[in-house]
Amino acid sequence: MSSGDIPASTFRAAAHRVADMIADYFERVGDYPVVPKIRPGDVAQALPAIPPEQPESMDRILDDYQRLVEPNTTHWNHPGFMAYFAITGSKPGVLGEALAAALNANAMVWKTGPAATELELRVCDWLRQMVGLPSEFQGHINDTASIGTLLALAAARHQAPGLDIRRRGMAGRSDLPALTIYASEEAHSSVDKAAVTLGIGTDNVRRLPTDDGFRMIPQALEQAIDEDRRAGRAPIAVVGTAGTTSTTSVDPLRAIGAICRRERLWFHVDAAYAGSAAICPEYRALMEGWEEADSVVLNPHKWLFTPVDCSVLLVRDPDRLKAAFSLVPEYLRTKEAGVTNLMDLGVQLGRRFRALKLWMVIRAFGAEGLRERIRHHGALAREFAERVRAEPGFELCAPVPFSVVCFRATSNASPEEQDRFNERLLDRVNAAGPVFLSHTKLRGRFVLRLAVGNLGTTAAHVETAWRLIREATVGMQ
Repeated sequence: MSSGDIPASTFRAAAHRVADMIADYFERVGDYPVVPKIRPGDVAQALPAIPPEQPESMDRILDDYQRLVEPNTTHWNHPGFMAYFAITGSKPGVLGEALAAALNANAMVWKTGPAATELELRVCDWLRQMVGLPSEFQGHINDTASIGTLLALAAARHQAPGLDIRRRGMAGRSDLPALTIYASEEAHSSVDKAAVTLGIGTDNVRRLPTDDGFRMIPQALEQAIDEDRRAGRAPIAVVGTAGTTSTTSVDPLRAIGAICRRERLWFHVDAAYAGSAAICPEYRALMEGWEEADSVVLNPHKWLFTPVDCSVLLVRDPDRLKAAFSLVPEYLRTKEAGVTNLMDLGVQLGRRFRALKLWMVIRAFGAEGLRERIRHHGALAREFAERVRAEPGFELCAPVPFSVVCFRATSNASPEEQDRFNERLLDRVNAAGPVFLSHTKLRGRFVLRLAVGNLGTTAAHVETAWRLIREATVGMQ
């Protein structure tokens, strides 16, 4: 009977093959349809129902990867992927991910991951500097912005005066008022999920109306807070958005911040998508006032070309986060003084070495190289928006501050018939294969979204998307 890992020689040969497979994939990913032309269950039916009893060769395993996995994946790294928020797992980031997997570090406390801890703190500070937030902000990395928002709102709940929720909890308390969170009607659903997780409840997330640019209306926020206080509720936090999910609109963050300071509420800014663009001064200007926030979340895995998952939560006063979460069992007590233990900053004990891939991406491209790529994506989106604006029978449905365009086909038909037409149009365009778009609803109307964010996307890919849209429109009329 053998024991231990596979032989080094076997690993080395497989690793060389994997390196070639990854390089080949980057070169040919554009040849695949973005979304595989398979049916639900096709992959599962090709997989054995029971696990292998005996070892299998790495060559056979990699053969099956190439046969079953790669061609049956929705290719987020495809240059024609223009749905949701288009992303790239760049080559430097892939290398960083591989090295992190080899180290297998778990940075629960400094001692269990010295390099992972200190690199994470430093690379988050690099990012803070690049986006222009004040030096008092300290960052750490989570998996997604949903968790970053959850942690920020948990800290807001903890600091609410007189509640003592960390010790006493929320169940069975007649003295506990309804805690209230405020966000615009365009804010991400992660706000509601955080409210569910924290025991606040979705009924206590006040969704506020937006203006013609789909931005929160500060006067509506002030009115809602006043109404809730009069009704005996306890407002605890406001979530402003810098780059809403549907339209990438930016809330009036300075005005919201002033209200939060006056009302002593936690001010969290969800900049998951657009926050990365703040490395460009012209985009940073759109986020005026976010420096007044208590916390900001942004995702390098969206627009800084870092493989998922990598989301940075920047907090003005990390001690307030620690106050909500720090809990040190005896087996994790260490003697090092003056160090950061990442486990104190959230609910997770185990901490992946996510900083390594972000560190490698920033170094490989440089701040200026990253700016050039983001500006290129914005320019491609604006060019596409101009095509829509100039084409009879189409309309833009929202401003284009970054690299997402919201649009739809129009006609003299009823709104309901137009919505159904646009839904069929989206299905037909996506079925063609070269591009993948997504949709949303604005003011209840079905709207198409084209998002530029992949490193490989060129003007030719955007032109292909526009050609397919026009051809499908004509064919459906």
